[in-house]
Amino acid sequence: MRALRGPNYYSRYPAIFMKLDLGDLEIKPTDKIEGLRENIEEMMPTLIEHRCSIGTRGGFFERVERGTWAGHVVEHVAIELQCLARTEVGFGKTFDTNEEGIYDLVFRYRDEGVGMEAGRAAVRIVDDLFGGKKTDIKPIVHNLKEIREKNLLGPSTQSIVDEAKKREIPTIRLNDHSFVQIGYGVYQRRIQATMMDSTSSLGVEIADDKGRTKKLLSEMGVPVPRGYSTWDLKDAKKIAERIDYPVTVKPLQGNHGRGITTDVNTPKELETAYRNALKVDSTVIVERFLVGFDFRILVIDGKFTAAAMREPAYVIGDGRSTIQELIDAVNSDPKRGFGHEKNLTRIKVDYMTERLLKIKKMTLDDVLEDGDKLYLKSTANLSAGGRAIDVTDEVHPRIISMAERVSRIIGLNVMGIDLIAPGLNTPLDPEQCGIIEVNAAPGFRMHLDPSEGTPRNVAEDVMNMIFPKGSEYQVPIVAVTGTNGKTTTVRLISHILSLNGKNVGMTSTDAVVIDNVPILKGDYSGPGGAKTVLMDSTIDHAVLEVARGGMLRRGLGYNESDVGVLLNVTSDHLGEGGIETLEDLARLKAIVIETVKETGHAVLNADDPLVLPFQEKTKGNVILFSLDPDNPALKENLKKGYMNVTFKDDSIIIQKGGWTSVVARVVEVPITYSGKATFNIQNAMAAVAASSALGLNGRQIRAGLVSFSPSIGLSPGRMNIIEMGNFKAIIDYGHNMGAIKATGEFLPHIANGRKIRMAAGTGNRREVDVIEYGLTLSKYYDHVVVTDTDPRGKAPGEVAELVRQGLHKGGFTDDNITIVLDGREATQVALDMAVKGDVVVLQADDVQLVIQDVMDYKEKVMRKFEEEVQLKQEKIPYGED
Repeated sequence: MRALRGPNYYSRYPAIFMKLDLGDLEIKPTDKIEGLRENIEEMMPTLIEHRCSIGTRGGFFERVERGTWAGHVVEHVAIELQCLARTEVGFGKTFDTNEEGIYDLVFRYRDEGVGMEAGRAAVRIVDDLFGGKKTDIKPIVHNLKEIREKNLLGPSTQSIVDEAKKREIPTIRLNDHSFVQIGYGVYQRRIQATMMDSTSSLGVEIADDKGRTKKLLSEMGVPVPRGYSTWDLKDAKKIAERIDYPVTVKPLQGNHGRGITTDVNTPKELETAYRNALKVDSTVIVERFLVGFDFRILVIDGKFTAAAMREPAYVIGDGRSTIQELIDAVNSDPKRGFGHEKNLTRIKVDYMTERLLKIKKMTLDDVLEDGDKLYLKSTANLSAGGRAIDVTDEVHPRIISMAERVSRIIGLNVMGIDLIAPGLNTPLDPEQCGIIEVNAAPGFRMHLDPSEGTPRNVAEDVMNMIFPKGSEYQVPIVAVTGTNGKTTTVRLISHILSLNGKNVGMTSTDAVVIDNVPILKGDYSGPGGAKTVLMDSTIDHAVLEVARGGMLRRGLGYNESDVGVLLNVTSDHLGEGGIETLEDLARLKAIVIETVKETGHAVLNADDPLVLPFQEKTKGNVILFSLDPDNPALKENLKKGYMNVTFKDDSIIIQKGGWTSVVARVVEVPITYSGKATFNIQNAMAAVAASSALGLNGRQIRAGLVSFSPSIGLSPGRMNIIEMGNFKAIIDYGHNMGAIKATGEFLPHIANGRKIRMAAGTGNRREVDVIEYGLTLSKYYDHVVVTDTDPRGKAPGEVAELVRQGLHKGGFTDDNITIVLDGREATQVALDMAVKGDVVVLQADDVQLVIQDVMDYKEKVMRKFEEEVQLKQEKIPYGED
């Protein structure tokens, strides 16, 4: 099992992938299992809503009656378990594989933890079903709800994220709690719950210190209850006597009503209340208890936004039921749920409840008189089972003015003000009313979904504050995929952009690079690298290499791109992850094209018959590139009003409408080696297309093309040609048949001597592909040093032996093959073989290590050369040339 966290091979949405072995159940479809239909319907009657492929209500049950396999049943059970746990999903699909009894299945999730556990539980449930056993799913659903509560954003944060999604602003969750990034790169904003990155830290500190808040507001003429803070119980009793009972006792710092006791009337009650407050903070406030209703006023960006009257949890007697039975009846209300799943929370019996019952000399077993109202909490927090009634339209203008003034006094751009008053429709009486505290991260649930009254979309006000109308929120994303040339192309695009003043975040198989500085080294061509770049607050463009493995394992690291580039599709790593054919591989890589924005551009290689058809799958504008200016696909693309990049008269040109523009002659573009490296002409054309799609003009693009060299500094491990005295060494990462062919066809242009290759197969390829890899090598090289740098779980030397078989198949004898399993030793052996006029191609698995070894070797060669020259000079008699 694994979670696909972005657009993926199966779906545009996050999904759980499962590879399922049915074992003996492969020969036992559902119609062969007596009572299975009845058992599953009794156990999960809500599956009646699953239409399945039949398309009508009850369709899934009909499929079960006709006969379907256990994997298909797992898919539907996993989906329904999530729905029962209040994380609604609908998509699922089950696929056959080439292995008997093995199925791939995917289903959508909203919370990854819930989705994974639902999948595991579904397998257990279905396994038992096929054995004739039913499962009690209530504890399973409850467990899923607990996972959801632990993992999901709180309702306030979620409302802001939902509002961002409405505006198509991307979000990234930054931890397991409520820390969220909204927008990408330099335009991003960050929130934590309802605190913004622009929220004043001093304002938060003041709000957290209830004593300081009261003092500041009192000095500014804002009504607050009289009271003092203390660290000592005796002092607390003296304060209570001084301000007169009843009092409220609460911790100096705290939230969600924790540690607060109201209406304390005696020293004995005060002792209990004081100890309760100490559980939250060592400093305790004792203040005058105000009689009235509990109100919350919300102020956002200095403006009054909403108001609610909060009522503590209560029950009303019927003359028959016990208090516990009344609580159970209230909790059975479908509007009440577990944690934050609904707008009302179930009432829990806790210290506060027990205290209130004790004051009234009652127990949970007592029967409440008909019509009597019993409050079960002394605070009105929704998280404790309280209710909220919207009163936004009833607030008096003077109270609105006071609330806005309070937000400026404390210095918070999002503030909740808690006050006690008989009502909000008249100005406050300082003798009877007062602000009891302010909140730096106020909850929005009471406003978003009140128990009574009009819901208020307060998240919209937050978004209007952090992203005012017309503001930018997302950096352009360029995503590049293909079998070969990805890294060179992303480097070239990044170079062009950087040269034109852009601050680029780039990912590749080598590193994450921010503004030309590598910050993480390694293969970051998957979604993890993309996330790192998009989280960086300095970048204004993202250029991402998107590799097959990352897409298969986790999906894309973004939802949509501005430019998607599909370079080519050739055989590589077939047989992995359900990708069996070149057509499968093309469809996988085409995710990059299918997720281009409607306003974006899809760049495709018109010379590749596996690539070209995907121009029909994109929502964006199509840009084709081709080495053949007469390619019919280019002409059709021009008719549609789109742009082409092609190669004509030894130049890279742009075509659109009735005009043509020459970008650069290939002799000016270093990576093409004066036009001899055809594969890099294609990469350059793709980079031209992507750069033009981003709005750069021909002059700006040309400057980047002509200044980007295939050097170790600018493009390490990609066709780096190094003069080694009387022979050449080439360091290149290319490790598949397409790369070998491209490099092999280039070699005669730069060397007349032998072609020597240090090469390694890849252990996770199919045996037939590793043999084919060796066969392909035999077509271009005179001698191959076979190493084993990437066995991927196979025995040492096993992959090298398969490469040898392929070389033999191509006509090699063992005289032309040297096997050296250690990669560094293989580099030395290959270099030592070279004589004047030879070229040695070194397949770089660890690029930096191979570069270091080659440069060390070159230094040794040059030192030896200098010593020989010096020795010859010493032998020449004085005065002779």
